[in-house]
Amino acid sequence: MSRPDVAARAAALRADRVPFVHVRVVLAENPTSAKPGDEALVLADGTMEGFVGGTCAETTVRSQSLALLDSGEATLLRITPEPEPDQPGKRVVHNPCLSGGTLELFLEPIVPSPLVFVAGEAPIARALLGLGAALGYELRAYDGADLSGGAAVVVASHGRDEEDALSAALAAGVPYVGLVASRKRGRAVLESLGGDAVDQVHSPAGLDIGARTPEEVALSVLAEIVSIRPRPARGSTGDAEVVVIGEAVDPVCGMNVAMVDTSLHLEHEGRTVWFCGSGCLRAFADNPAAFS
Repeated sequence: MSRPDVAARAAALRADRVPFVHVRVVLAENPTSAKPGDEALVLADGTMEGFVGGTCAETTVRSQSLALLDSGEATLLRITPEPEPDQPGKRVVHNPCLSGGTLELFLEPIVPSPLVFVAGEAPIARALLGLGAALGYELRAYDGADLSGGAAVVVASHGRDEEDALSAALAAGVPYVGLVASRKRGRAVLESLGGDAVDQVHSPAGLDIGARTPEEVALSVLAEIVSIRPRPARGSTGDAEVVVIGEAVDPVCGMNVAMVDTSLHLEHEGRTVWFCGSGCLRAFADNPAAFS
């Protein structure tokens, strides 16, 4: 995959709200197969598109990238054939399988902005659509679209089609569902929905900040959404579906390997054994007892 192809693929993934890690080689000390400027994309299932080195380097890049998708934090990764102490601002990984060179790569997670749907055309709804982008949210007017990827749904239609929008949001399992209404009317609307709607929907939506204007009410709603959003311990990945991947140790060379289908592995005596590259896999397959 050429650099223009990588750029085009990255743009398509962004448009489709698919999380990935953009990897770029910034230093390559010979002998290495990668060169400065080489790029790749690592998807949440471990798929790697592009080129940033041979199989062993790819194994380390894949494992580190998947950890970053979980944390959402960019890093500078240094992969060395010999052990080195940690360096400020760098993640140093010893990869005994490298051909003798050293690589440094910049790993940047690209995670979609949290998606907030707003139902309604009243002033508060318009204020929400205008304010959310400044907080890093992607705001969309709700038009009956699929809500399953949303971080929040705010119904601010003031009596128009409220039940339909609320029911759709609850059915989709959206983490935050809010109804802009007075406390009395809001409870009546939620009771009409039945089930657990009264407990699941924030009504009146927003934190109590003494809001009066549509813009202030919109601010209070966005503040409530921010306050309850789950935060991974090492960062935030938005609301994209990212699976936290485990790691296994290659029994031949001792490298950490991400346990995803795109990593080399085989079944041995009822368990899955994971490998950094084909050389280690062949060595194990030829004599498993040597690596027990």
